[in-house]
Amino acid sequence: QVQLVESGGGLVQAGGSLRLSCAANERIFAAYTLGWFRQAPGKEREFVADLLRNGGTAYLANSVKGRFTISRDKAKFTMYLQMNNLKPEDTAIYYCAAKPDTGTDFTSWGQGTQVTVSS
Repeated sequence: QVQLVESGGGLVQAGGSLRLSCAANERIFAAYTLGWFRQAPGKEREFVADLLRNGGTAYLANSVKGRFTISRDKAKFTMYLQMNNLKPEDTAIYYCAAKPDTGTDFTSWGQGTQVTVSS
């Protein structure tokens, strides 16, 4: 069973910053690609960013490039999403997700953490 636990969401003013964390474990870090998705009210869930298992290659959605950074701490088995210059349109529930190396889809999900950006 893949367990992912997000934290770090909250309410922030436009232009502010938040850092989300996704706690995993050694097994997940060894065999899964981890990523972030978000879902705003009334909208489909969308990809935000992911980080290949080698930790060196990251992909970010165009809407967050230049503002968000994805990283991981191997010693803590934790992935982060640093979000700067937040905009009201970033308001959503943010989910941590894992994709097995043997698969093509993200199949395991955390419970989500709410991010609200006020204008």
